[in-house]
Amino acid sequence: MNEHLFWRDKLLPFTTKSDTIGAWQTLNTIIPLVSLWIAYAYLVKSSPWVVVPFTVVLTLFNLRSFVIMHDCGHGSLFKTKRANQIVGFIFGVITGMPQFVWSKNHAFHHNTNGDWVRYGGVFNILSTDRYAKLSEKEKHRYWLLRHPLILIPAGFVYVLFNPRFNWIMGHLTMITNILRPLVRLDFKGAVQTARAWETKYWKGKPDYLHMTYNNVVLLSLWYMMAKWIGTVDFFLLYVLSTSLAGSVGILLFAIQHNFEDSYATDTARVNHFRAALEGTSMLVLPKVLNWFTADIAYHHVHHLSIAIPNYRLEGCHKEYVEHFAGVKRVYLWDLLGTFDFLLWDAELQKIVPRAAVR
Repeated sequence: MNEHLFWRDKLLPFTTKSDTIGAWQTLNTIIPLVSLWIAYAYLVKSSPWVVVPFTVVLTLFNLRSFVIMHDCGHGSLFKTKRANQIVGFIFGVITGMPQFVWSKNHAFHHNTNGDWVRYGGVFNILSTDRYAKLSEKEKHRYWLLRHPLILIPAGFVYVLFNPRFNWIMGHLTMITNILRPLVRLDFKGAVQTARAWETKYWKGKPDYLHMTYNNVVLLSLWYMMAKWIGTVDFFLLYVLSTSLAGSVGILLFAIQHNFEDSYATDTARVNHFRAALEGTSMLVLPKVLNWFTADIAYHHVHHLSIAIPNYRLEGCHKEYVEHFAGVKRVYLWDLLGTFDFLLWDAELQKIVPRAAVR
């Protein structure tokens, strides 16, 4: 039987969306988040050290928020597009990430999973052929920029800095582009440039509007929270928990694709199903961590069909567990090991360790 038809028939029952479950997941994430901030606002006045436990718990809830936002981007949390858009926007504000724009970029990952020519993953890895052509200095720099310690600033840059920086720079670029024809008294050209929304920081008006809504709401919340809790106390907890969630998210994403013998090939030979079953891992986690990561650990199932909601991933895996026997299982103690698998071999069609290439 054709692979597509085989998996379509098996996965279809698990693509059913439930507004009740979606609403419950939304509430059981947002209500604890709000409660934690209220508790922190009062407790931090007694002891600044409460920031430590609150950072841990808020990081976990931020992770859950990000995965639920991710589901909304796939249109899989609720039945309707509108419900997914609204809740996705809310979780985008919570996580600091403009959801609409992020989801468009994330869709590229799904479209190119297994094709390491078009998409190099979160660490933008090279093929062994390209790596071999680097100078010794360039090779050293390659691994330096992919050292585990890079995770410390990476979360902050990815979640908090880049979305604000791109929004600001996009405005500056667009204003500059409009001013150029105005200086030449080319008013028609200025209007055309403004209508084109041309800038490398966003792709069209919808991206710009969503980035603007996200940033305006988020910056307003920052101001109100700082006034309520105190600038230092608020930003200390907020930056720590949001950045850590970003760092952990990057690491989780990496381990689900960068592991020993993970399927890796080029555009001409890529196979979607091999990429899902051989190039995507299953992260074995304790139940509590599966809850906080909204079952994204069943990543192989997610890559077989983005239409399956997070709350049906585990059920799908268990139903067809015999078909997933060959899926790579990875564990918490394997997380940092992903930094050894940041090269891919086009001939072998797999991810290879650093030690395999000199």
